[in-house]
Amino acid sequence: MRAAGWTAVFAATLTLGAARPHPDWRPLDPAETLVIETSKGRIVVEMAPALAPRAVERVKRLAREGIYDGLKFHRVIEGFVDQTGNPNNRDGGTSAYPDLPAEFSARLPADAVLTTVVSRADGIEGFVGSVPVAGASAREQALGGDHRPRVWGAYCDGVAGMGRQAGIDTANSEIFFMRAPARRLDHDYAVWGRVVQGLEVVRAIQVGEPPADPDRMVRVRLAADMPAAERPRLEVTDTAGPAFAARAARQKARRGARFSVCDLEIAVRQP
Repeated sequence: MRAAGWTAVFAATLTLGAARPHPDWRPLDPAETLVIETSKGRIVVEMAPALAPRAVERVKRLAREGIYDGLKFHRVIEGFVDQTGNPNNRDGGTSAYPDLPAEFSARLPADAVLTTVVSRADGIEGFVGSVPVAGASAREQALGGDHRPRVWGAYCDGVAGMGRQAGIDTANSEIFFMRAPARRLDHDYAVWGRVVQGLEVVRAIQVGEPPADPDRMVRVRLAADMPAAERPRLEVTDTAGPAFAARAARQKARRGARFSVCDLEIAVRQP
């Protein structure tokens, strides 16, 4: 099924639930929202189980067990990445759990929403929720019996990835956040979410390998596990909405052949 069909499926499911307050905004799901209190401020991540379900499950488990609380950002490179999540606070550390299999691409589940913003002969670019993705072309998707879109996370600003060692099946507890786009990481590291609030915090984390005075993840929680009064009450741009489609069209017209999925930002607001 092509992108338009997937959007139609999503629109149909909405009629079964409560009416949405605005077609261009959607609330974050507390069960899929990670709230990271750092020494520089709060980072809110919308997780993407449609892309990397095992990685999302691992991040949730480690957050709930308090493993991430207090860990340093042990490798931070200006214009590139903030790395953290290793219990020994340096590269190579792991949790007590087994390494994860590679989740570098995914066949989207039937209830996922793929919004295409670029369609070329050799592939597409778009969004699954707030997360930028690239994928196989519409022609390739039409081949075979399974027409579910095959996509992989696109490493744009704020994208959250799973660190690993040299082997492709060695992701464990390490996570990283992009300070800027680095598309060379596509297809090589699992994407498990995207920062929807606090990108300025990501870019303010102390730089160094390791930093002389490293910042820390002070406390990491799922929004669903937080007292109601403490949860972030946020809505994000609905990438399947008409306002986002219009904004994408304007950016494509302005940038021409240079346009990519990383040129589109995801706005956030407090309703």
